[in-house]
Amino acid sequence: MQKRIVEADVLVAGAGLAGITAAIWAAREGAKVLLASTGPICSGSSFYPGTWGLGLVGPEDKEDEKDLAETILRVGEGMADEELVRFLVSGIHEGIRGLEEMGVSLKEAENKKEKEFIPCFDHKNRDWHGIIKESARPAFERELKNLGVRELPFTTITDLFTEEGRIAGAGGVCLGRASREEFLQIRCPSVILAGGGLGGLFSRRLNTDDVTGICQYLALKAGAALVNLEFMQMMLGFITPAPKTIYNEKVFCCSEFSDPETGRSLFRDWDEGELRERMGIRSTHGPFTCRLGSGQIDIRLSEEGRKHSGGVCLTYKKALKEHQPEFVRTYFQWLLKEKGLTIDDPVQIGIFAHASNGGIQIDREGSCKVPGLYACGECTGGMHGADRLGGLSTANGLVFGKSAGIHGAGYALALGRKASGGFGKTSWGKTRILGAERLLERLRQVNTRAAMVIRSQEALSWAKGQIEEIRKEAEDFRESLETLEAFAEAVPDGGKEYIRTRQLEGALKLSEALLEAIGLRKESRGSHYRQDYPEKNEELGYPIRAGWQEGKLWLSMEKPRCKD
Repeated sequence: MQKRIVEADVLVAGAGLAGITAAIWAAREGAKVLLASTGPICSGSSFYPGTWGLGLVGPEDKEDEKDLAETILRVGEGMADEELVRFLVSGIHEGIRGLEEMGVSLKEAENKKEKEFIPCFDHKNRDWHGIIKESARPAFERELKNLGVRELPFTTITDLFTEEGRIAGAGGVCLGRASREEFLQIRCPSVILAGGGLGGLFSRRLNTDDVTGICQYLALKAGAALVNLEFMQMMLGFITPAPKTIYNEKVFCCSEFSDPETGRSLFRDWDEGELRERMGIRSTHGPFTCRLGSGQIDIRLSEEGRKHSGGVCLTYKKALKEHQPEFVRTYFQWLLKEKGLTIDDPVQIGIFAHASNGGIQIDREGSCKVPGLYACGECTGGMHGADRLGGLSTANGLVFGKSAGIHGAGYALALGRKASGGFGKTSWGKTRILGAERLLERLRQVNTRAAMVIRSQEALSWAKGQIEEIRKEAEDFRESLETLEAFAEAVPDGGKEYIRTRQLEGALKLSEALLEAIGLRKESRGSHYRQDYPEKNEELGYPIRAGWQEGKLWLSMEKPRCKD
């Protein structure tokens, strides 16, 4: 295994929509840009193959900007940063125009006023677009090439280096150079983190394997804060066939769920009128929320799903087969084309971890308050709250990707020193954990059991005990190495083992932060449901921040910033 030195002004870690946007705008500012991605370029949640589309929602006009911002804040239930919310809303239309100028095809609805096009958790139709991924990939690749952005696919950023309290560079492992592993020492004064959400902390997840949460860990270690970690979106998805395919919530009211062993309805004990009302509400939003009466449906599905590892059975009513609104028809057409499934095929379904509403705390420039460190996309938090409106994750990537790219480049170019500056006293983590991948999967199973839809103090206590056991076992199997080159000599896949070691370290710390945040929020609010505290507590109406100081995790509940 070789060690290679690479120089740049700006390093972007993550090549989904947010990371690509950041790289493009940083390069347009004149910066020398590296774009690293754990998977291929054009990856992550933005290009997740288990969903039928990439929706993008924005305000219809200036008046609607005000309504959209107010709706985000209301749905966020006090957990969103008003300044970030208004900045997000004001930049969406410009982001849409930017996509069109690059040649990205945007689909528009035949009937934008169809109720199925009302964004998730919203109360009215907005300016809706669907990004056609087949056009996005070549458009992004062309723009990146024209701007001279250097791409590092299949490269995991594992370390951040600081010097005098500011970013000096990064370390990573490249697995994509003709099957040859390389350790990369990246000398750069500015780093933009865009590696996706926290789905990688769960074994049952609607994410690709390149979404690991390592960017949040790196930010935490560098001195940045995390916010709103407990607000994770949990979604229904297929277990069999076509595993990890997202279920279209718009068909809830025409769906029937049954026990796979007995064939009996899961809701046979519910009043028919009550069930119809809750199913109607549930068909208006994809992720679970306890804010609306529909949450009891997901709770029941979660309870039953725990009894059957293969999930519960899903069938569709005759009425759906006879009439399908445009949004639903498009879904079933995609399902047939990409997954080979028809509306009549038997399906087993379950609850999966999906998107993060929280993450690295940033300001409107994308700054993490660590000189030279920026972030954008799903790995960030503050612009969403306890619940997130549909289509705004895409908007978040466009708006804050642009802002992080511009300001990250501006910082690097104004610094007045060569990007190849030193690394100070900071060094690589020269240890490996034998069996890190096995321990990581065990940790994911713990989080899946304790931190999905149904949460309680009993489950948290059990999970914390399990994590301590995993951490102790990790330390027992930790091996110190004098040099990075020793990884190559120690095992055939030294680079992969180093990545898994760093991912496990990060997942342990992030799991601890997640569970502590869940424990501190002794109430139910939006996507966070405590079985032992099922009601919202107004005294707890502030976001929870997490940080790391002198090797120890701290959490606090603070009032969000508000700009008059």
